[in-house]
Amino acid sequence: MENTVRLELRKEWDKTFPKSEKVNHRKVTFPNRYGITLAADLYEPKGVEGKLAAIAVCGPFGAVKEQAAGLYAQTMAERGFLTIAFDPSFTGESGGTPRYMASPDINTEDFQAAVDFLSVQENVDPERIGIIGICGWGGLALNAAALDTRIKATAASTMYDMSRVNANGYFDGEDSADARYAKKEAMNAQRLVDYKNGSYAPGGGVVDPLPEDAPFFVADYHDYYKTDRGYHKRSLNSNGGWNVIGCMSFMNQPILQYSNEIRSAVLIMHGEKAHSCYFSRDVMPQW
Repeated sequence: MENTVRLELRKEWDKTFPKSEKVNHRKVTFPNRYGITLAADLYEPKGVEGKLAAIAVCGPFGAVKEQAAGLYAQTMAERGFLTIAFDPSFTGESGGTPRYMASPDINTEDFQAAVDFLSVQENVDPERIGIIGICGWGGLALNAAALDTRIKATAASTMYDMSRVNANGYFDGEDSADARYAKKEAMNAQRLVDYKNGSYAPGGGVVDPLPEDAPFFVADYHDYYKTDRGYHKRSLNSNGGWNVIGCMSFMNQPILQYSNEIRSAVLIMHGEKAHSCYFSRDVMPQW
């Protein structure tokens, strides 16, 4: 591919979970159609021959492949799939500048680029490729499945609709034109500050120390991203977070507009007591 950037990838095992003896692991890279080179961990079951079904995994939103996505991918490889867990554009070991930006378009393309890569592997059956999206990447997985007819199965785990939460706030508590206008004013003012400074201000990752009155889901975030259980030095959630204006485009670019046109298999998983369950409940009636 043209203009593929060579990435510096860590050779040591630096995941937040132990390495399985049931799978082979290696680092791989591949480009998306915007010329951004993505980094991924590839897991394949040991002792399996022939063409395998394959899965690309990404998420949660603001995490890296060394966290939950990698554990999902390794576990699915133990069950016989060839899998990759990849870092989205602008994050982790993947390329793309400026860093710590998110895009409903480019991040959907990241999933499609993963399908490109899997489709040409000698030990992959290109007619049996699926994707798993966790958290905000659950919504992006559905968006990718609505666009990419090569995707034969999609699982969205604890899905967030990043367009909805950016536009309407948590629990749709800011769902008004005035509230959205105020947020747009603030972010556009921040754009000028960033332009003058020549750098982008970080928005902050998971709050630390944890306030005593923190909502239960914020406490859950802290228990993973800010402790030995899940902390990773390249994770946005564990450290400085997205840029203040990093997710701005999600506000007026709804990612689930055509999810009702998906013709392949879809599995949506969500804990009924999860604060974010309403995202999954509301998208389910489309099928």
